[in-house]
Amino acid sequence: MLAVTLLADDAPRNTGPDFGKASPLGLVIVVLLLVATFALVWSMNRHLRKLPKSFDQSEPEPPTEDHKSEPGG
Repeated sequence: MLAVTLLADDAPRNTGPDFGKASPLGLVIVVLLLVATFALVWSMNRHLRKLPKSFDQSEPEPPTEDHKSEPGG
């Protein structure tokens, strides 16, 4: 019964002259998140441009780079 009375009490608890005001740190965090999102989208687009138009190939292409390594070094 005590929980019901506590939940039913709709008096505001955090009131005062500074309640609900944002600090400049919040603006900095939002701007940093927007810059990070822009950088991630830009990087993803660069990587997507490197992909081929289609992955369907009738015959596999030979490897373009020959890596001849000797055993043991």
